[in-house]
Amino acid sequence: MREIEDREAERHKAKMAKRKAVQDAEVADKNVEKGLLIVNTGPGKGKSTAAFGLALRMLGHGRRVGIVQFIKGAWHTGEKDALKRFGDQVEWHSMGEGFTWETQDLKRDIAAAERAWRKALELMAEPSFGLVILDELNIALRYDYLDLDAVVRALKARRAGLHVVVTGRNAKPQLVEAADLVTEMGQVKHHFSAGVKAQKGVEF
Repeated sequence: MREIEDREAERHKAKMAKRKAVQDAEVADKNVEKGLLIVNTGPGKGKSTAAFGLALRMLGHGRRVGIVQFIKGAWHTGEKDALKRFGDQVEWHSMGEGFTWETQDLKRDIAAAERAWRKALELMAEPSFGLVILDELNIALRYDYLDLDAVVRALKARRAGLHVVVTGRNAKPQLVEAADLVTEMGQVKHHFSAGVKAQKGVEF
């Protein structure tokens, strides 16, 4: 560890004291508690992973979590197996049939999205859930599998204490406007471009 002179230490202490005062005042000014609509979007990796991290936080506080997957239903993932260990504290519904280029059947894709949305409405109406994750709902909206206005209206009308996370690229502007928190995940570099395949524990 480098040596620190007394003057430097004092300057640092004064600077941090000022910063603490600003931070404390900002925190004290926040007094609203409500269920949040959170959107994880953008071209970068980690949108669903971040949502599942939030699920762990919610479970840590003893709240139930509901998950509906709109696209990735055919995938077997590590997070699904991990969250199963929480028993009935987690309700997971994989209702997609893969990406649209895999099914190549528009009617089938729309029907799957509609089934998933009905399940999402069911979970959002159940008062025991503190968090509902709608994984890849943005993809279903992007391809017009669901009525955007109806989805946004339902999300806005959710019960007061419910947190909802929507994931997927290309979030619609109407959804972004309705959300309380939007995170745009950018991609700087991806190993896939270097020929590295999807791997257990990283991609699934």
